[in-house]
Amino acid sequence: MHDRPTSPGLSHWLDRLTERRGNQIRLGLDRLLKVALAMGLPMQENDVRLEGLVVTVGGTNGKGSTCAFLESIALQSGYRVTCYTSPHLFRFQERLRLNGQEVDDQAWEFAFDKVEQARLQADGVDLSFFEVTTLAAISIVQGLKPDLAIFEIGMGGRLDAVNCLSSDAAVLTSIDLDHQAFLGSTREKIAWEKGHIARSGCPFILTDPSPPEGLLALLEKRGADVWWVGRDFGYEGDKIQWQWWGRSERRSGLGYPALRGVNQLLNASAALAALSSLRHRFAVHQGGVRQGLAQVSLPGRFQVLPGQPAVVLDVAHNPHAAGVLAANLDQMGFFPKTFAVVGMLADKDAQAIFARLGGRVDCWCLASLSSQQAGARARSSQELRPFCEAVVAGLSESERPVDPVIILEFDDPDLALRYAAGQTSPNDRIVVFGSFVTVAQAWPLARSLGQAPHLS
Repeated sequence: MHDRPTSPGLSHWLDRLTERRGNQIRLGLDRLLKVALAMGLPMQENDVRLEGLVVTVGGTNGKGSTCAFLESIALQSGYRVTCYTSPHLFRFQERLRLNGQEVDDQAWEFAFDKVEQARLQADGVDLSFFEVTTLAAISIVQGLKPDLAIFEIGMGGRLDAVNCLSSDAAVLTSIDLDHQAFLGSTREKIAWEKGHIARSGCPFILTDPSPPEGLLALLEKRGADVWWVGRDFGYEGDKIQWQWWGRSERRSGLGYPALRGVNQLLNASAALAALSSLRHRFAVHQGGVRQGLAQVSLPGRFQVLPGQPAVVLDVAHNPHAAGVLAANLDQMGFFPKTFAVVGMLADKDAQAIFARLGGRVDCWCLASLSSQQAGARARSSQELRPFCEAVVAGLSESERPVDPVIILEFDDPDLALRYAAGQTSPNDRIVVFGSFVTVAQAWPLARSLGQAPHLS
């Protein structure tokens, strides 16, 4: 987390965009491409074409981790790398990095000015916050000329703003239910939307072992070079080390990555597959892989803070991610009590998320998310309570904790965490999850819990 203040110019732009568009979600590329043309961005057919290699990363969960692995390994191999991700956790500037560092505020200011001038030239076409931000990021990356530009898809794929880019490789990390109002109510429909980040003749890294048949048909129709986990690449390991294999190379004796969690080897393998597919244009040496795995970092992804009680931060915000969080918690060992601080956005399947955690929680501290932080998707703790109660009431005798489960309501994540911190013993555990907003609001207090005074 960076503490330096945001420049007045960038603050002005962010306030202006938020007031004009807020958290509005708008899908479709026609409006965005019209502005891209007015900006003078280089075009290839109907895509924006940047210099250097471009890798796009989509999927329901695991996108941020896969981007972090790609970025870290490439940097440790000596390349100049940019990485564009969303949403941010603490500061807007986290969304775009050059060589692991946030780009200057002035670069964003200049890019926002450029997008706005082009938007007005294009008959004042209406763009969402994310669309403006993505065009600005593309403009900045164009000027930086990295060897590798990594772009995370915001939502879906086919109509997502990032999909205006011509990519050299694409990664699809997972396919599960989320954003159903925009992407469809089945895995088949969601996979179809996400599969459109594939480009003809380019590698497409597929990490889902059982993708919908419609996705495979779509990828064949689009002419993608599919790298499918288990067929074209994979991994295996023991308690000490692991190894990765691909079509024509193998990397053995790898240390486990710095990112914790049951799915991180799969995410790291996807990154290695993408790099292997581009190896004739972008060589990555073994030392870069080892150092990249050891030094990768990404706040809020099963992040276990030092000290006692154990504090776990995870931005898990859909049922699939909550299931992964549950599996990770199971591997942490025994804790007498687990307190969960949870806040969710209004469009999330709260009951399914609570159900994935099952009987692992002794005290639920439900937190309201304010409209100031979450916009129109804000949700109160009172709205969460019936879903939590239904799941707790449905627990079997074998699933229930020894003592009755407690459900409490709080006005915000900070207050919820303060309560949990006051009730835990050193051997207990606190889990903060449910959204990026929840983790961000709890972070200032969370990072000081359990630490020695000189670290607080």
